[in-house]
Amino acid sequence: MQHHIDAYAPITGKDVIEQLRQLAEPLRGMKVVHVNSTRMGGGVAEILHKMIPLMNDLGLDTHWEVIEGNSDFYQCTKSFHNAMQGNQVVLSDALLRNYEETNAQNAERLRPALEDADIVIIHDPQPAPLLRHFPDRKGTWIWRCHIDASQPYRPVWKYLRPFLADYDASIWSLSDFAQPLPHPQYLVPPSIDPLSDKNIDLPEDEIAAVRERFDIDPARPLITQISRFDRFKDPVGVIQAYQLATRFIPGLQLVLAGGGASDDPEGEAVLNEVYAAADKDPDVKILLLPADAHRTINALQRASDIVLQKSTREGFGLTVTEAMWKGRPVIGGNTGGIRLQVINHHTGFLVSTPEGAALRTRYLLNQREILESIGQKAQSFVRDNFLLTRRLGEYLTMMVILAKGHGDRVEL
Repeated sequence: MQHHIDAYAPITGKDVIEQLRQLAEPLRGMKVVHVNSTRMGGGVAEILHKMIPLMNDLGLDTHWEVIEGNSDFYQCTKSFHNAMQGNQVVLSDALLRNYEETNAQNAERLRPALEDADIVIIHDPQPAPLLRHFPDRKGTWIWRCHIDASQPYRPVWKYLRPFLADYDASIWSLSDFAQPLPHPQYLVPPSIDPLSDKNIDLPEDEIAAVRERFDIDPARPLITQISRFDRFKDPVGVIQAYQLATRFIPGLQLVLAGGGASDDPEGEAVLNEVYAAADKDPDVKILLLPADAHRTINALQRASDIVLQKSTREGFGLTVTEAMWKGRPVIGGNTGGIRLQVINHHTGFLVSTPEGAALRTRYLLNQREILESIGQKAQSFVRDNFLLTRRLGEYLTMMVILAKGHGDRVEL
């Protein structure tokens, strides 16, 4: 269900909506095209599903294109993702050649959509080489990096950097993530849509029905992690933390819920590791959910006492934001964008080990007043900093500067 921009006024205030209209006015009628590698699964697709209709509602002519590739292409780009987050990977000449040829083929397929666009926003490494195939492009091209690239594996970054250097600008989630490039760089943290099925308030009977569906006992404490089954999300470490915590919290339950993305070929192997670690414990629920199970995820987060996101590397961590919006304290990995959201003893706790996660789980479940207080602070923090309207305003501001900015000021 798509919402018009005015629907956000009761949450953000009318002044915020009026400011967005003022920012969008100089861009009215401009053709904006987003390009990424998948329409379903993962945070980028979720962001675009929400932001593009609102851009159109504000008067921009906004479109979304998806590149296509074979299994070798996605194997290569998954390796890029891992390497940008610090893993050492070896990529054959054949995989790199396939990567470049796939982008060349997509450039021809997408030429009618991209050639005459006023603004093109390319998301992550998968479609990065497209720019080279548009030497006579009309508009401004921006590369958007959703990955923690603070310590990339240098040989891979050295390969990718020439594809990125010629963009007119780039966008990063945090300053720590950005790598030096010869163009203006902007910081735009991600955010959530408070009116989406994943974040709206739910009736208690719907939450109860989800508990019953997955055999979750409402009388016993529940901790949950919602994530793709990806090694950087450390689902095995979550199980280890749960196993440690059960020594002190009798009856503790754990839900690991997630799915895969069409551009992630490693998910099945990680899922098998998770099943092995759980060792058929009936209180560990491993749920494979479809990409559109938004209300189910919402209900699971609301049914939880604590939400974990024990990532070892994380671009931002929208599941952290979602849980905080629902008033749940988060125990998160001390990495990436989680550090921007989880403030120790205020909105949750940052941890680096399963032992640390178990200790904080025990502390919160034995201190219910503190658990409730931290959850309330977390919700307020998201309202002030990480809602969709804030991100939309920052995108519009950047676009006005790049498309209309002349001199030392921009007039609205």
